[in-house]
Amino acid sequence: MVTFDPWSAAFVAHPYDAYAELREHAPVSYYEPSDQWLVSRYEDVSALLRDRRLGRTYTHRYTHEEFGRPAPDPAYEPFHTLNENGLLDLEAPDHTRIRRLVSKAFTPRMVESLRPTVARLADELVGALLADGGGDLVAKVAEPLPVAVIAEMLGVPEADRGLLRPWSADITGMFELNPTAEVAQRAVTASIEFSDYLRGLIRERRARPGTDLISALVQAAEGSDALTEQEMISTCVLLLNAGHEATVNTTGNGWWALFRNPGQLALLRGSVDELLPTAVEELMRYDTPLQMFERWVLEDIEVAGVTIPRGAEVALLFGSANRDPARFTAPDQLDLARTDNPHITFGAGIHFCLGAPLARLELTESYGALLRRAPGLRLVREPKWRPGYVIRGLEELIVEV
Repeated sequence: MVTFDPWSAAFVAHPYDAYAELREHAPVSYYEPSDQWLVSRYEDVSALLRDRRLGRTYTHRYTHEEFGRPAPDPAYEPFHTLNENGLLDLEAPDHTRIRRLVSKAFTPRMVESLRPTVARLADELVGALLADGGGDLVAKVAEPLPVAVIAEMLGVPEADRGLLRPWSADITGMFELNPTAEVAQRAVTASIEFSDYLRGLIRERRARPGTDLISALVQAAEGSDALTEQEMISTCVLLLNAGHEATVNTTGNGWWALFRNPGQLALLRGSVDELLPTAVEELMRYDTPLQMFERWVLEDIEVAGVTIPRGAEVALLFGSANRDPARFTAPDQLDLARTDNPHITFGAGIHFCLGAPLARLELTESYGALLRRAPGLRLVREPKWRPGYVIRGLEELIVEV
């Protein structure tokens, strides 16, 4: 069998052969190095995302001792406080309440109102790439666009926007498997600094509300119920981290996929308006930016004939599920016209990505600007992958126009 090895550069560069082996021979298997049960088939991953016998946390039902898990290291408390008050790591009833309140501020109408801003920012970034004759597509377009959009949405002053990307990168380092003490310490420092910064912005918006999302979160309430300061901070950080990492990697990974499939790229260039909506969905499926999503097992469950005990952690392999031939026709082929495409890149169930409409908007405008303004965009050299596996993306993508 091709080995599942998330710390191997070769595996990170191409995990799909290993996924195929898992789906065929061991669709549910225990992986000792990370103490997790790997789940690789689409049907099982999709069902478990909706299964309330699993949770992103277990502390709403059990103590650490009852669940057989050690308490978090107190040295990392600032990171855990930030992370555990965000929607992604909460369960009902807290998740239900916070998502309802956040949804009052982060509305489809608000997202759609950002379209002119996103289009302008994408056009400016592509224009700068053209003026330079090319360069690193990740650093010049993929990374700055979602950061600028989130900053604009939150009302972060332009002078402070350079702080956001490093904070995001340091915090999300903790989502990789078995992070080192050094990675954890960087995440703690970034959590403290980012939280303090947002606390100041929230104070300003309480005193002088504006039209930005922080002002809307401050004002979001149902009767006497409102978001706490920590809930607002965690929500803002999650919007940056989750939205930013997914959009950056879908842009970089997607263009690398297009360069490797010149026939599909030529097809897209010839029918940008018609194909772009399905192309964005296909690029998210084909090289999924978030390869793994973890859940705790709150009660004994059986998956594909395998019993997984309470207290275990399952690793739902999104990248494998999105390449499952039992659900997708010719899944290893890039098909930008694919219409039957129920990929799970944004998750499912109560933790379905709240920012999915914003991510789709950013990707559509980014790809659209590059396809229209740089029709001769070409790859200079094969890229390298960053070492992270869970959040999987390229170090750089050098192009010329």
